[in-house]
Amino acid sequence: MIPATMKGAIMFHSLIRNRRSIRRYEDRPIEAEKIDLLLEAALRAPSSNNRQPWEFVVVTDNALLVQLSSAKPHGAGFLKDAALGIVVCADPGKCDVWVEDASIAATFIHLAAASLGLGSCWIQIRKREYAGGRPARERVAELLGLPDNLEVEAFIAVGYPAEEKAPHPQEDLPVEKLSYNRYGNQTKPV
Repeated sequence: MIPATMKGAIMFHSLIRNRRSIRRYEDRPIEAEKIDLLLEAALRAPSSNNRQPWEFVVVTDNALLVQLSSAKPHGAGFLKDAALGIVVCADPGKCDVWVEDASIAATFIHLAAASLGLGSCWIQIRKREYAGGRPARERVAELLGLPDNLEVEAFIAVGYPAEEKAPHPQEDLPVEKLSYNRYGNQTKPV
């Protein structure tokens, strides 16, 4: 019999092994209960000193998703076909590590989506341009009515996957990036 703690670890590792960025979605809405679970995951994400500088804008309106998909010229077009976009924002005035806190919350959304049988993909907005050198954040702020104090880290596109991707093979993991006890030491301790 497998102990409960090992069952949880096995389930988690299966989830992270199989989760892939999905950019093609079925034309199918996401149930409200699943959206609620995604948002609960975001709100449960850890943050520095529990300052919780993040805020989330939940977008299900297809016309708005289409507009947001053009907030930067490259790498956001697939948002228009997603059933849901979660815009991950944060207030830099609340925490000097808001980027990290927002990124952790976004990761929680990705993992929750995978656990619910949904596909998701990160769309970077911070430090990206819209047009003519104009920051993508400005376009997003216009479309969503964001206050000036909020920065946009990313969108998370979410939907039912219309593509299947195999997990990355174990042998493709970049294990050369691991060091033990001292940088560059790749000998595992026994």
